[in-house]
Order: sequence, then C-alpha cells, then structure tokens
Amino acid sequence: MWFFARDPIRDFPYELSPEPPEGGVAPGLWALHRGKKKATGNAVSVFVYEAKPGDEEQTLVAKAAFKRLKTLRHPNILAYLDGLETDKCLHVVTEPVTPLGTYLKLKAETGGLSELEISWGLHQIVKALSFLVNDCSLIHNNVCTAAVFVDRAGEWKLGGLDYMYSAQGDNGEPPRKGIPDLERYDPPEMTENSSKSVGEKWSADMWRLGCLIWEVFNGHLARASSLRSLGKIPKSLVPHYCELVGANPRVRPNPSRFLQNCRAAGGFMCNSFVETNLFLEEIQIKEPAEKQKFFQELSKNLDSFPEDFCRHKILPQLLTAFEYGSAGAVILTPLFKVGKFLNAEEYQQKIIPVVVKMFSSTDRAMRIRLLQQMEQFIQYLNEPTVNTQIFPHVVHGFLDTNPAIREQTVKSMLLLAPKLNEQNLNVELMKHFARLQAKDDQGPIRCNTTVCLGKIGPYLSASTRHRVLTSAFSRATRDPFAPSRAAGVLGFAATHNLYSMNDCALKILPVLCTLTVDPEKTVRDQAFKAIRSFLTKLESVSEDPAQLEEMEKDVHRASSPRPGATAASWAGWAVTGVSSLTSKLIRANPTPTDSAPASDAPLKPPPEAPAPAPAPATAPAAAPAQGPPVTSGRWDSRGAEGEDEEAAAPEDGEGCAERWDDEDWGSLEASSPSQKSPESDWSSWEAEGSWDQDWQESKPHKAPPEGTKLASEYNWGGAESSEKADPFSTLAPRLAANAQRNPDSWSTEASGDWGTEESWGTMEAESRQAKAELARKKREERKKEMEAKRAERKAAKGPMKLGARKLD
Repeated sequence: MWFFARDPIRDFPYELSPEPPEGGVAPGLWALHRGKKKATGNAVSVFVYEAKPGDEEQTLVAKAAFKRLKTLRHPNILAYLDGLETDKCLHVVTEPVTPLGTYLKLKAETGGLSELEISWGLHQIVKALSFLVNDCSLIHNNVCTAAVFVDRAGEWKLGGLDYMYSAQGDNGEPPRKGIPDLERYDPPEMTENSSKSVGEKWSADMWRLGCLIWEVFNGHLARASSLRSLGKIPKSLVPHYCELVGANPRVRPNPSRFLQNCRAAGGFMCNSFVETNLFLEEIQIKEPAEKQKFFQELSKNLDSFPEDFCRHKILPQLLTAFEYGSAGAVILTPLFKVGKFLNAEEYQQKIIPVVVKMFSSTDRAMRIRLLQQMEQFIQYLNEPTVNTQIFPHVVHGFLDTNPAIREQTVKSMLLLAPKLNEQNLNVELMKHFARLQAKDDQGPIRCNTTVCLGKIGPYLSASTRHRVLTSAFSRATRDPFAPSRAAGVLGFAATHNLYSMNDCALKILPVLCTLTVDPEKTVRDQAFKAIRSFLTKLESVSEDPAQLEEMEKDVHRASSPRPGATAASWAGWAVTGVSSLTSKLIRANPTPTDSAPASDAPLKPPPEAPAPAPAPATAPAAAPAQGPPVTSGRWDSRGAEGEDEEAAAPEDGEGCAERWDDEDWGSLEASSPSQKSPESDWSSWEAEGSWDQDWQESKPHKAPPEGTKLASEYNWGGAESSEKADPFSTLAPRLAANAQRNPDSWSTEASGDWGTEESWGTMEAESRQAKAELARKKREERKKEMEAKRAERKAAKGPMKLGARKLD
C-alpha cells in the first residue's frame, strides 16, 4: 500500500496572484503578494519568506516575526489572518494592504497625499509605537517606510516586526540586522563606539520615527546627514521633528507625549480629520447626544476627506449606526454624500437596502429628509423596487396631518412618476391628487398638486389624460388661492399638445376667459397669454386644416417614454423644483400681519438655480410609447401681428413647455398657516373613490381670520403704483354673488366622467352662513338655560334680608 504525503502549499486555503511581488519589509527577507481566499474570493495580502541554505539566521528572524505578528493585536498594527509554516517557506496572510512607499508613488501621480491624510497616518504609527513601548515593553527596532503599510481606507499599519526585542531582562540587546538599507535608520548612539548613554528605551524608535517623517515629505533618505534639511516638512511639525532627530537620546520624547504635543492647539495633528477618526474609534461608547452632534457636523467635513476613507471607514460606521444605533434621520445627509463615491453596483448593495428600510419608518424627520433628498438616489432605484417597496409607503404622506410632509410628498412625485407602473400612476396617484386639490386646506399644497400634475401629464395614459387634465386645471382656476388659479392656467399651457382642437375651443378657452376678470392681475396676465396661444393654435388649423393631424399627434399617444435624453430638460426642472424649499411652507405661529400675504401671495419669479443634473434613464414598467416623445412643439409660432413681445411666438422651436419652466410658481415661495402636528394615524386612511367622488365631495374651506386683507389690497411689487386703485378689485363680491346664482356652467363639459363640480365661492359662503347660524342658536339656548337656572335659585331661597351675605 502506497501512502502519499499531503502538500501543505496545495491545501493552503488562499490563492496567490500571478502578478509579481510588490516588494517586502526588507530586501531579500519577505515578498508581498496579492491573494484571495479560495472559498469566498475576499482579497488578502500574503507575505512569503523562502528559506535558503546558509540563511539559518534570517530564517530564525522570519520565524520570530511570524510569532510576533500572530500574537500582537492592535488596531494600528498589521492584522494577522492566517499563516502557514513549513521547513521551506513561511506564509503570513493579512488584511489587504499596500507598502507605504508604493502608496506614496501612486498618490504622487494624482497630486500627492494631503496633510490631513499624513497627519492621521503618523498618528496611527506613533500610537502603535506607544502601545509597544509603554504597554508591552517591546522595541520595534525597524521603523521605516518599508515597515509601514496602507489599507483600503488609507489607514497606516505598522508591520516589519522581524527585529523586535524586549526592553526588559537579559535579552534586552537588539538583534543584528546585517542589511545596510535597514541600518541606515539606526540612531547615532548605536553606530558610534562610545560610552554614551543610550537614553530611554524608546529613544532609538523615536529617532527612526523622525526618519520616517522625513521620507514621507521628502522622499528616499540616502544618508543620515540629510535629516538636517527640513525640506517640505510643515512648519507646525518642525519643532516636534527636531526633538526626534536630536543628537541627545534623552531629549527624544515618549510616543504618548509626542502625540500630546502634536495634538495641542495649532499642532500638526489638531484638525477635523484626526478628530473624526478619534471619535469613530470610540463611537460605540459615546452618548446618543454626542453621536447626533457628530453626524450633524460630519457632512460639512466630508468634502475635505479622502474618497477611500469615506468609502471604507465612514460608510460602514454610518450603516452600523443606522442598523444598531439610534442615529435616525441625521445620518441621511452624510450617507448620501458618501454614496456619491460608490459605483452603481456598490450603491445597490450598500445604500439601497437602507433607503428601502427607511421609507417604512414612521419617524416624520426620517420621512421628510428622504423625500427632500430623493434626487440623490432615485437613479439607483429600479421600477419593481419603487412600485412594491417605496411607493406604498410614500403615499401615506398624502394623508399626513403635517402640511410639510404632504407638500414634500407631492413634490417627490416628479421624480417617482417616471418609474411608476400603470396602476400606481394612473389610478392610485390620481386618486390622491384629486383629494388634495379639492379638499386640502393648505393653498400652497393645492397649488403644488396642480403644478406636479402639469409636469407628469405626459406620463399619464391617453384615457387618464383625457379624463383628468382638463377637469383638474379647470378646478384649479376656481381655487380661492391666487397662485393655484395661475397654476391652473400654466397647466393648460404646459400640456397644450395633449388636447384636441374641440377641447381647446369648447372646454379650455371658456374656462380661461373667466379669468380675464380675476381680482389678481398676475392671474389675468397669465390667462391672456394662454388665451392668445390657444387662439393662435386654433387659427393655424383654421387657415390650414392639413395641420390638424400634426397638432393632435400627441392627443391619443399612450404615454411619454420613460426618462431619456429627450426628457432631460423636463426632469432637470423637476429635480430643481423638488430640491427647493419645504422649510418655507409652514411658518410657526403666524401673526395676522404676515398670514394674509402668506395665504394669498401672488406668483413671483423664482430665483435662478444652477443647471440641474438630468434624470436617470430607466426602462419603463408599462408598455413603451411608440414614436417620438411628447414634446411641447411650436404651436403658437403664428401669433397675431401687433401683439407685444410677451405674447410673441417663441423662436427656434421653443414652445409653451419651455415658458412653463420660466413662469412664476407661487406655491414654491408661499407659506401656509401653522398646523398642529400630532402623530400620523397610519390606519385611518381609506382608499378614496374615483375622481368623480373626490371632486364632487369638496370640503369647504375656512374663512380667513378677521382683519385679513384681500390680496388685491397689497402692492406686490408690480409696475403699477400702490396708490393706483385696481379696477378689478371690485369684481370679487360680484363674482361670489354670480357663483351663488349660477352654478358652474363649464363643469358638465370640462369634467368628463368626473361629475359636476361645485363652486368654491358657493361652498365658502354656505359654510360661513351655516357656522353663523349654528353659533346664534347655541347662544340663544345658553341664554335661556342661564335665565331658567337664575329664576330657580331665586324661587328656592326667597328674598334676601338686609345685610345678609350671599355665600354662593
């Protein structure tokens, strides 16, 4: 029977890379290879020593280093993972690292290491030396560039433990190296044959630390005399460096004292990067309040931190804080900031699972921050995830009692709509929009619902567009909130290519004409511009009936393609709109003087924003649309002669949708009254009915507080003087009276299958009358009740005697 000896190298669970070695701790001693674990594929570094005949002394040194590395455990010392020891070779497996010399050369090609990175790297090496000298009574005896390694996060690790020896006992003599390249770093007292005192036990290692500092800033150290030239060493480090390379070994500081000196105010290691790293090392024992403050301030510093450090050290800490800690919404900003450094695959693996889990949270702060920062991660969300795991949670925001959350939920639909399927977009979302536009008591939210509907209109199916858009925008033109009426006009203009010629003539123009006598001049101006545009379109078809097919090419199209190159400008506007203010929506405890303009503020031009990033391109969940995308087109290019420049036809293909982006959206700068913020009742909401029910069951709005001025009584910064009376301001009571006498004459034609709409003025008047009548009846009943009780007490007690005191 034959027995075959097992080959330990073949059974080694790690595979070495075929690439040539990267260099080792010392020439001719260790060779560093890249490798990976066979079972998992995880990257590792493998130090290999090949024993040669006649090198028994070096073999003993290598075996001693193997033993030291295996037993020493410290965050700043190279981490041992596995090893193999045979008669012919030694294999030491560690975390994946790169020699410091190689790392410095790579960074030099991209501008070199920053002082922040070097300060933290030196801090780690000095801390490792302090651990060895002060806690273990060990002398490293080999501190140099070749003994320092850098991991994926850019953190420095101390290795090269070959010539380490104990500082106590009889074996306190340093071993002989026999390698000139390493002996170059020995201090003067070890090379001179003199009887000088060798100083403290740490003196030699601190001299070598000075050599390491010189090499990091100035390159290779050819001779010890070069240490006298400071070179590129920073001024804040010079005094401490001079202490290290002083000729007197007793003057060289202890590693712990060296750290204290460099961490003092104005010192080389006194900076935000070192402070952040020190906090992360002790984050598990920090108080919750300290963690909250740290994460709040972290975002400001991330821009100056190295990318590798953010990816491999900051990000794991953020994920751990969310998973096991109580950091909450405060980690979102730094989390998404670090996420920019990840590729698409890493983002899907690390960030998206956290985002999906956050959307199911009932924490209001978490939800509103997610909605505000959705533009940073929406491109990484696929359609199944959006429709099954995110949208069902987001729609709860439409029913939240906090107006700010309802506002952000509406604006987030600009980003989610391109990824929603047919059911969620054309049924669920439209149901919530109908309820918000008809029943929400906040004017800015009703206005932004109209804005959002105009933006996502091209994504709706043809049947939904025909059923929803005309009725929704007509409804908005009757809103008591002036910016909502203007938004309805702009909504018609932005979606002009989605209406047939009959709809333009019979449904849209009659609605717009009623706004030409609106009490607000801004609304009147927008109405006149829209009327001229629609009339120009109808006139073009009248002059040339052959244009009818071209004009109505988008009316029956299924839907606009999901976001691509053609939708970049639209999506870019949407992202800009979402990223602007929700903070201005709700003002806490408004006074009567500022609540009036907040509720009836006219449209004002939004500030110019930087060009937003285009929306991500994603395949549609529903059937893709055929043909070119729905665009605005040049449908008003044949304007009537004599019209002013404002109503002139756009040139170079610029259509109404482009002007829509330039128009004033009052809701984005409007404020609504303060609201109570009780916890959301997640179980109280029910599935709303169709659009018909939502628009028929309109909830009357509360009358403005006493003393509130009409919007027409303010000078909103227009061209006219505040002293000049507005001739249309007297039309408000007349319009309300007409609304009571004449029900909405356009509702039957405009609403389609939505049903008949009620007048906002009629609802408001009836609500005030009902409340006044109810209050009068209550006062009368209370008065009668008090009189009866008073008569009963007098009859029971009889007349009071003179001088008697009434005790009750």
